[in-house]
This record gives sequence, C-alpha cells and structure tokens, in this order.
Amino acid sequence: MTEIETLSTLLHRRHSCRAFLPRQVPQETVEQIVTIAGRVPSWCNAQPWQLIVTAQEQTEALRQVVQLAATGQHDPDYDWPSSYSGAYQERRREVGWQLYNSVGVVKGDREGAALQSARNFVMFDAPHVAILHAPKELGTYGAVDCGGFITTFTLAAEALGVASVPQAAVAGYAGAIRSHFAIPYDRKILCAISFGYEDKAHPANAFRTSRAQLNEIAEFKGFPT
Repeated sequence: MTEIETLSTLLHRRHSCRAFLPRQVPQETVEQIVTIAGRVPSWCNAQPWQLIVTAQEQTEALRQVVQLAATGQHDPDYDWPSSYSGAYQERRREVGWQLYNSVGVVKGDREGAALQSARNFVMFDAPHVAILHAPKELGTYGAVDCGGFITTFTLAAEALGVASVPQAAVAGYAGAIRSHFAIPYDRKILCAISFGYEDKAHPANAFRTSRAQLNEIAEFKGFPT
C-alpha cells in the first residue's frame, strides 16, 4: 500500500466514536499519539496547543465536573457559530438524525434526544479525555493551528487502533474545566478529545457521515481541461 493509500484508508476508517469500552489505553500509546500530532504545521511554528490528558480517577473526576456544569449555562471561551444555513445546516441535520436513528430516537421524542445529547457530558464513557487549550493572544490563528492538531491526533489514534471523538460540547463549560484544572486565564479552551477503545457493538458507532463531492469544495483555476 502506498503512503497516500494508507492516509486515505485512515481518513475513511476514522469516525467520531460515541461509545467506548472501559479498557485503558497504555500511556506509551497516548504519548505516541500526542507526539505525532505535534508534528503538524503551525503559524510561525508557534505550536500553540497544550493538553491535559486524563486517565482512570482523573477522567471520572472530570466527568463529574462537566455533568454538574451542564446543568447550568454555557460559558465557552470561543463563540458558538452564529448560525448554520444552506448546505451546512443540511449536513448538521443529517448527522444528527443518523445518530438519533441509530439509537432508536424518533422524530418528536424530545426526552430520547435529550438523553442522547447528555451523553456528550459523560464523554460517551471514554476512559480518557484530552482537554485542548491555546494562548488567548494568538486568537483565530492559534485556533486554526489547533484544528490541525486535533485532526492529526484522531488519525494517529486510528492508526494505533484507538477511537476518538473531538467534542466542542464539552468546551461549552470552559469555566468549570478551567477551575478544575487551574488552567490560566490567558489560555482558551477549544475542545475535549475523548478517546479509548471503541465499543463496536454499540449502535451509535454503526453509521458513517457523508462527505461533500470535490466540485462542492474546490474550484480549479488555470489547469488544462
């Protein structure tokens, strides 16, 4: 298999895992994932990402903090999108209904939808969580750099047989997380990455999202016809 085929295979195989086994990932494997993710490019080589990675009782403590915070108001460090329109809204709805249908939540079942949504705040029972934060002073560019880190983290994890799901929902309670870990106020929390070994028997892991076609995302100028 060529290198591009290997990369393509990882990208097609990776998915957002929403049910995990309780088995712990060895620390050396986690360190390898983080080290590989740290090879991504960044603006001026700033490498703004910093992680707090939890295991065992530390993951459980974080779970309790987020669950309690989720009973109150959102306080994210980064503003939520102002809206989703057109194709963005269609894609958002599509994945939402794929998830609900997979776990038996039908249209109009508000209680079932709320229960599934609440699964975000127990981090889908993942044994490990990485809280990603970046310097406030780097603004948008720091956040963009961290996006590359998140993607590469998930691909490195997939290559090592570890499932993952980046979670913006958890970062909606940045204040509680900052207080729990004593994260300085000059750093902004971007997301959590929950990870571990996939529960392949769980229906929430059975569906796969669609992707836009090439002509929907790129215009090619100056190439021969």
